[in-house]
Amino acid sequence: MRQSRERLILQPLLIGAMLATALLLALGATGRAQTPPGRAAPAPISPHLQTQLARSAGPVTFLVILEEQLDAQALARRTPGDATARRAALYRALTAHAAATQAPLRAWLDARGVAYRSFYLVNMLAVEGDLALAQELARQPGVNRLAANPAVRQTDSAAAAFAGWPRLSARWAPFAAPTSAAANSLPYGLVATQADQVWALGFRGAGIVVGGQDTGIEWDHPALQEAYRGWNASSGTADHVYNWVDAFPVRDAGDLQVCAADPQIPCDDHGHGTHTMGTMLGDATLISDTIIGMAPDAQWIGCRNMRRNDGTPASYTACFEFMLAPYPQGEDPATAGRPELGAHVVNNSWGCPPSEGCDAGTLQGIVETARAAGIVVVASAGNAGAACSSVLAPIGLYDAALTVGAVNNSNAIAAFSSRGPVTVDGSGRRKPDIVAPGVGVRSAVPGGSVQIALSGTSMAAPHVAGAVALLWSAAPGLIGDVDATEQILLRSATPNPATAGCDGGGAVWPNNITGFGSLNALAAVLTARQPATVTLAFRSGDGRPVTVTHAALVDPLTGYTVAAAELDGDRALWPQVYAGTYAVTARDRFGSDLGIDEHVAVTRSATISQSLTVVIEVRAFYPLIFR
Repeated sequence: MRQSRERLILQPLLIGAMLATALLLALGATGRAQTPPGRAAPAPISPHLQTQLARSAGPVTFLVILEEQLDAQALARRTPGDATARRAALYRALTAHAAATQAPLRAWLDARGVAYRSFYLVNMLAVEGDLALAQELARQPGVNRLAANPAVRQTDSAAAAFAGWPRLSARWAPFAAPTSAAANSLPYGLVATQADQVWALGFRGAGIVVGGQDTGIEWDHPALQEAYRGWNASSGTADHVYNWVDAFPVRDAGDLQVCAADPQIPCDDHGHGTHTMGTMLGDATLISDTIIGMAPDAQWIGCRNMRRNDGTPASYTACFEFMLAPYPQGEDPATAGRPELGAHVVNNSWGCPPSEGCDAGTLQGIVETARAAGIVVVASAGNAGAACSSVLAPIGLYDAALTVGAVNNSNAIAAFSSRGPVTVDGSGRRKPDIVAPGVGVRSAVPGGSVQIALSGTSMAAPHVAGAVALLWSAAPGLIGDVDATEQILLRSATPNPATAGCDGGGAVWPNNITGFGSLNALAAVLTARQPATVTLAFRSGDGRPVTVTHAALVDPLTGYTVAAAELDGDRALWPQVYAGTYAVTARDRFGSDLGIDEHVAVTRSATISQSLTVVIEVRAFYPLIFR
C-alpha cells in the first residue's frame, strides 16, 4: 500500500527580526530548545502519534493544539446583528486570536525552518517533523497537546474507482453497495420526506448555500452544474474562487487520473461526494430524468476533504474553515476568508476513525465553533449498526452535530445504521437525532449520469441538509439560528418509537435507534411558518402580580431553551415560539427561582400568525411582601 505525504507550505515569519534573533539565542549553540521556565511537564503526545513517530523513517505531519481556545459560543451570544454580521465578527475574533496566541510558536518554528500550517477554527498548527521536534514542541509554552494527523492512505487508484464504478472501496462497502433504481421518477426519499409537497408551496431552497465536504464533486455534472455557485449560465463560464477549495493543495499522480492539475478546479476522485450533493439539490431534468435533490433551487459550494476515500483531521479542519469563510486556493484562510460567502448548512457524510488520527474529542471544538457561526452541521451516524453504542467516530457523536441515521423505503431502520447511546466519550448522549431515507437512494454519479442507488447513513444525511435549505428558504428569519432550526426539525419529525434495543426496552421516544423519528420536511416548513406569540402573566396563589426578571421556555425533550424577548413587570413575551410543549422557568427580582411547575403547549395553527396568553401561578414559598 503506497503512502503519500503532503508537504506543508512554510509559513511567513509573523514577528520582527528582533524576536526571531532572541529565539535563536534561546536555542543555544547546540540548537536544542531549553525547557521553558515555569512549565512543570511537557504537553502530552497522543499514543497514536507516539507510535507513528517511532515507526516512521522520516518526518510526519502532526497537530499541535494550543492551550488558549476562544469561546466561540459565548462570543456569538454577545454579538449583535444578523447571522452574516455575527459570522463576520466571529471570523475576525478567531483569526485575531489565533494570530496573537500562535505568534511565539510560529516564530520558533520559522527560526528552525520547520514547515507548518496554521488553523484558526480551532487554535492549532499542523507541523511536519520527527520525534525530536515533537518532544521539543511539547515543552513549549502554551502547548496543550500533540495529536496524530496520519498521511492519507492510497486504498484505490482513482482510475480503478472510476473504471469499476459503481465499485466502491472498503471504506463504504458493504453498506454503500449499489442497487438498481428506476429512472425518470422522483427518488423515493423526496416523497417520503414530503419535499415535493414543500415545492408545491413555492419553496425549493432559493437563497440558501449548501456546502459539501467529501471526496469532491463533479461540478459540471448536468444535475449539479446549474446549482453550482461558481457557474455563470449566461456566459457559460465558471469561477471557482471562493466556491471550491481542495484541502490537498498539491495533486499527485493518482489525482491526475481524474482531476486537473490545478487544485482550484473541482473534481471527485471517487464519486461519493457527487452522489451526496445530488441528494441535496440535484436537478437531472436536463438529462431526461427528474429532480433528484431535496432543494433544487439552492446553490452549492464544495471542498475535497478526502483524497481517494480518506482524510485527516487537518484536511477536515481546512474544509470547515472554507465553509465558514471561503478563501482562494493557496491563500491564507485567516486573511483571505470571506465569511459573507460561507455555507448555511454543511453535509458531512463521513467519519474520522482512529486510523485517520481522530479520537473522540479531536474535532469537537471545530464543530462547536461552526455551529456558533450559524452553520447547521449535518453528520451521518455511521454504518456500524445494529449494535448499541455504535455511533463511534467524529463528527456524528457530537452534541453540536445534527446526526442522521438511515431508514428504508418502508420507514424501517436500516440494519447497518449506527445506534446510541454514545459511550466512546463517556457522555451517554442519545444519538442519532433523526433518521432519513438511506437505503437504495438514487442520485448523481461521476460521468454525468443518474443511475446508481447507494445505501448508507451517508445517503441519509444529505436529505436532512437539503431539508434545512428548504426550511431556511421558507422562513429566512431562521437563518443562522441553529438551535431553533434543530428544534423544528426534531419536533416535526414523524415519531418512530423503538420497541427494543438501546433504550432499556419498551416503546421509547425519542430513542437511540431513530432519535426523534423520520424527517418530515413539509411539517418542518409548516411549523417554521406558523409560530406563536406567547405571553405569560405571573401571579401568586391569591392572584397578585409577581415581578420577574428572567423567564424562559424549555423543551424537556430536546433541551431547547428560549429566553423571553421582553419583560415588563409580571409579564414575559416570546414573539416566536414553535410547536412543542415547554416547561416554564422564571426568577424574581432577587434572582430566586420561582419554582414553577407548569407547562405551555404550543400547537401548529392553520394560520400564519397566532397568539397565546397563559397565566402562570407561582408556587414558590416566598412572602408576597418581597414580590
